[in-house]
Formats: sequence, structure tokens, C-alpha cells
Amino acid sequence: ALALMLPFVGATLWRQLQAMCAEWKQLLVLGALGMWICGAFVYIGGQTTSSANIALIYAATPIAVAVVGAVLLGERMATPQIAGVALALAGVLFVIAKGDPRNLLAVRFTVGDGWVLAAGLSWTAYSVLLRQWPSRLGTAERLVAITAGGILVLLPFTALEWALVEQPPFSWHAAGLVLAAAVLPGIVAYQAYSFMLRELGAGKTALVLYLGPVYAAFNAWWLLGEPPAWYHGAGAALILPSIWVATRTR
Repeated sequence: ALALMLPFVGATLWRQLQAMCAEWKQLLVLGALGMWICGAFVYIGGQTTSSANIALIYAATPIAVAVVGAVLLGERMATPQIAGVALALAGVLFVIAKGDPRNLLAVRFTVGDGWVLAAGLSWTAYSVLLRQWPSRLGTAERLVAITAGGILVLLPFTALEWALVEQPPFSWHAAGLVLAAAVLPGIVAYQAYSFMLRELGAGKTALVLYLGPVYAAFNAWWLLGEPPAWYHGAGAALILPSIWVATRTR
């Protein structure tokens, strides 16, 4: 992601070198929270837990961001916004439960859920701190600097894994997946999230995470040939209007 973004903003970032040096501690913390913990921990947790558990844990993240944002940033949520959060959460749980609440009661937690929980808490901290800490850098330049900070934190762990774990052989398929991961979550998603944080605040922006089950259903249909079920439509009918209600201006 850094290699792809640097040619476009490198010159501007160089002119803002003094600002970046003044903010280096914040950039390093944001890189550790957003690129290291939120990145690697989910993959580690996914080895021993299910996608349903991951979705359940992350479903609580927007609420945590809204609460912390209200306490630390003074972002008050009006009654329609609170109602929108509740409806969106209900829609997410409905999709995860596949329309049957008994499926939620059957969920069993594993050690991998601890890794995912740490990632969810880290994303909450990342969202709030990104909003709380002022920056003289532009949105794109700040994201590049945060990504560089994440690389510095990841570097010793990457070296350790390279030394201790047998590396898989190179393949173009794997290279394509790495490129897709760099472009979609690594650049597009983080850039959009940073922009929305600046414009909407932490609480409202976190609500977009509720769109995950809706997007996942359509992507599974498009990429994996798994047609959406009725509960996906019911969940979307709760999630989409609730996000509009919670984020609309007066």
C-alpha cells in the first residue's frame, strides 16, 4: 500500500516533512493500532475461530466508537442516531444468526476470539485518536505516514516470521491477492474512513462497519456463487435505512 501511494503524495509529503517529524509519535501509535493490531491480529484469530464469531465481535465496534467518541470528543448522538445504531446492530445480528436467534446462543468462543477482540478494541482506539489528534498533514499524506509507521512496527515481527516459518512458494495467484489487499483495504478503505472521520465524526463514521454483512453477501454471490438468502435481505432492510437515519444532517 505504501509503495502504491508514495508516488502520488511523496513530493507533497516531503514538503511537509517538518509537520510529519512533529507528529511522528502519533503516526507510530496510529500505525501500530490500525496497521499492526487491526491487520495481523484478525488473521491470527481467524485460524482458530469462525467468521461468525469475528462478525459478532466487530458488530460491537461501532457502538464502542460512538461511546468513546461521546466521552472523549464530546460527540453527542441524538435520539434518531441512537435508534439507527440499535436497528443496524439488530440487522447485523439477524444476518449472523441466519434469521434464527438460537444460532447466536449456539456460538462458542475460542482463543482466536481474544485476538479478534483485541483488534476490535484497537480499531476503536484508532478511530477516536485519528479524530482527536489534529494534524497539519492532508488526508492522503497522513495515511501514507501512518502506513509507514505501521511498517516500522511490523518489521521486527515480519523478520521473526521469515526466520522461523517456512515460506510458501511464489505464485501469481498469491501475488494478485496481496495486490488486492494493498489496494482495497490498504488504500481505498482507510482513505475513505479517514475522510469520513473528518467530515462526520467518529460515532457516525463507525456505523459504516454495519454494512459489512450486506457487502459480504453480495460479494459471496458475485465471487463464490453463493446466492443471498432471505435473511440477508431482511438484515439489509434494517441496516441501510438505519445508517441513513443515524448519519443524516438536520
